[in-house]
Amino acid sequence: MKEKMKHYAKEIVLFSVVMILFANLLSLYRSMDLNKEPLQEYHFTLIDNEHYSVDTTKPLLIHFWATWCPTCRVEADTIEYLSKHFEVLTIAVKSGSNQELQNFMQEQGYTFRVLNDAEGRYARKYLVSGFPTSFIYNKKQEHIFSDVGYTSLLGMYLRLWWANL
Repeated sequence: MKEKMKHYAKEIVLFSVVMILFANLLSLYRSMDLNKEPLQEYHFTLIDNEHYSVDTTKPLLIHFWATWCPTCRVEADTIEYLSKHFEVLTIAVKSGSNQELQNFMQEQGYTFRVLNDAEGRYARKYLVSGFPTSFIYNKKQEHIFSDVGYTSLLGMYLRLWWANL
């Protein structure tokens, strides 16, 4: 019995390593075509009509998501946590009106900043074709990381921490 448990544990670990490797390779492949230019816009109007200006003394996470995206919903708690510790701007793509997005945020208990990209203008500018997609810029507003698909809290936190060095 003990040998069987060891065997199953090894299989689970091996499967997990292979899946993590596959997911990271897929994300790397999908992020190859993203816009990697330095940050060019610094002022935005959010869904609550608040005017937001990027703090140019800190790294920035720009996170593209959609209310209709199941993976985005899973990752939203990560974004909420990160928004308490880092500079985060999220862009909701083709997810309804400002009021619908405000209702969604309130229902889910989220407080992170949201810009409504109802027509997909920002998504096109950044060449985003899959969700969620994240861009990390350092203090000089230079692009340093991109990610397409789910990213763990630890992975995203470490990337933002690195951007802060």
